[in-house]
Amino acid sequence: MQPTLWGGVECTISRTGDAYLDQAVLSGHNSRADDLDRFAALGITALRYPLLWESFARSADPGALWAWHDERLDRLRRLGVQPIIGLIHHGSGPTGTDLLAPDFASGLAAHAQAAAIRYPWVRDWTPVNEPLTTARFAALYGHWYPHERDESSFWLALVNQIDAIRWAMMEIRAIVPNARLIQTEDLGHSDATPQRGAQAAFDNKRRWASWDMLTGRFVPSHSLWEHVAACGLGDRLQAIAQTPCRPDILGLNHYLTSDRFLDHRLELYPPASHGDSGAGPLADVEAVRVVEDPPGLAGAARACWDRYGIPIAFTEIHNGCTREEQMRWLWEAWTTAKGLRREGIPIEAVTAWSLLGAQDWDSLLTSPAGHYESGVYDIRGARPRETALVPLMRQLAAGLAPDHPVLSRRGWWRRHDPLLSTPSRPLLITGATGTLGQAFAGACHLRGIDYVLTGRELLNLNDFASIHSALDNLSPWAVINCAGWVRVDEAEQRAEDCLAVNVRGSVALAKACRDRDIHYTGFSSDLVFDGFAGRAYVESDAPAPLNVYGRSKAQGDAALEEIGGRTLVIRTAAFFSPYDRQNFAIHCVDALREGLPFAAASDIIVSPTYVPDLVRATLDLIIDDETGLWHLVSEGALSWFDFASALGKRMGFPLTSIDARPADSMDWVAQRPQYAPLTSERGLIMPDIGSAIDRFAATLGV
Repeated sequence: MQPTLWGGVECTISRTGDAYLDQAVLSGHNSRADDLDRFAALGITALRYPLLWESFARSADPGALWAWHDERLDRLRRLGVQPIIGLIHHGSGPTGTDLLAPDFASGLAAHAQAAAIRYPWVRDWTPVNEPLTTARFAALYGHWYPHERDESSFWLALVNQIDAIRWAMMEIRAIVPNARLIQTEDLGHSDATPQRGAQAAFDNKRRWASWDMLTGRFVPSHSLWEHVAACGLGDRLQAIAQTPCRPDILGLNHYLTSDRFLDHRLELYPPASHGDSGAGPLADVEAVRVVEDPPGLAGAARACWDRYGIPIAFTEIHNGCTREEQMRWLWEAWTTAKGLRREGIPIEAVTAWSLLGAQDWDSLLTSPAGHYESGVYDIRGARPRETALVPLMRQLAAGLAPDHPVLSRRGWWRRHDPLLSTPSRPLLITGATGTLGQAFAGACHLRGIDYVLTGRELLNLNDFASIHSALDNLSPWAVINCAGWVRVDEAEQRAEDCLAVNVRGSVALAKACRDRDIHYTGFSSDLVFDGFAGRAYVESDAPAPLNVYGRSKAQGDAALEEIGGRTLVIRTAAFFSPYDRQNFAIHCVDALREGLPFAAASDIIVSPTYVPDLVRATLDLIIDDETGLWHLVSEGALSWFDFASALGKRMGFPLTSIDARPADSMDWVAQRPQYAPLTSERGLIMPDIGSAIDRFAATLGV
């Protein structure tokens, strides 16, 4: 029998200083009730769902907020999805209290009582999410409010949260006698060099503290009793030990980064990993990157079962990475759960976490910058967009083996063992000698996606027989057409040659893919527009090209739209990359470095596009089986002169050698639109141009 499938919405309300960050607002879920219908259609049986103390305390109209929850929870009940209600999620409570305050536990218990009175039919509760993790981040490391950094504050924050759980469940069970406590915690294991072994040993004892307290194991004989009692908490510990609150299910949260390695050799690791401990300075890094076989998710689950004998649910499975790695992690968690069940360990459920993605977790919520990582749905468009995780979840819920080709390879954390992966149908990339073809091949290599990169000798767009032969012999699951006529000025004299490749050749390849049910991706250009709109162009804008190359792309776009099938067209602009010498940015940097004159048009506005970002976003869309027309550019609008100036400024070069010129003095044969930046009405899934320039410069070592 397989585990059940649960879901979760990233719902943290974190506080940094006096500023609160509400993930439900950032994701837009607070204004989209139909998200619940999307979730139910995934096949989940339960949903971790927020009813957070801070939201009510901060609300100008608590009555309206209760009505909001009434509607949402009733909708879940009608959809047949059991809510697992969370009352505080990485929070410190409303203004006026915090994790160290004496009224923290009683305040949360009062909120729990009000929730249980209103929803007596709800069985499953998580009053406090990850109390140990929250105590570390808020009171030991100082990331979150109240921003303390000492051992005594950490243990007080943890004990206050344990009391909050106990008292909240007491209030809930007075109204819902069969209420279950599903207690979550992020559980990892620490390894270390011998010089930092004492710290790792302490961490490995401390990781159990919240569950040990709740299960009545934290008694005077406990290895950490004296340590915590010395913080003035002996009486509190006695009270907890006398009336524990044993969880009904252990909610095991384990990420690829949960297992750690502590190393005294600071010089081997980046400064961001450096810290201090009682054992001395150390680097704290992800064990999965430096240890051959860390315990991982399976090891954490076995350790939990051996220690407590309580059923387990994997309550957060999420990987903030490329799409195929997100899928591989969920699939691995699912197969791990099934394997553990065969061992006799009751893994009740696997939870796809961050159904709507998460924001700013790269900075642990301390520096709101709008950094979004997508989840099962991508919320960067007008409506949440299904990613490839949606069909994967539906297959898991139905007991079916997933069939996406990228799952034939294991995640990067398993790639050291080739026996865990099997070759699959490849992704076929045309244009072996071009910037895009090379970039896609490099990305596929890094991402563990089987591919074949072809030149004209294997697949010639002007030879229809070679198109059919290549597709039949290679049997790809997707084709990325990076071949084409790219010489904009030369196309004015060789229009027929340009049209042969960019229209007839690409259409023939797309039709052959459609007939074989193969996903096809082709590329278009900002030069399909005349630049007279006075704003950035979106996908629904009608093309009006000014030159032959633009006409070839516009005609190709129209023909590809008529083909239908699994056809994706990416419209982009003005490539730049640190890995290819033939682009404006590299030429600019070379000239500025030498102090040579560099001419740049000051009256042509474009959206320069960073090739690594374009490739990553396109591969994600292909894996998601997206179709139709997408605009993908580094978000922003710059003249070529402004782009050159931004590059020079970021790289610290003098700008005096940049020569701002009007377009009509640039010796261009083909007319260019004066104002043709791109943006998207389907979703802004590319980083902005400022971020792109920063990473371009960093890659060049500047």
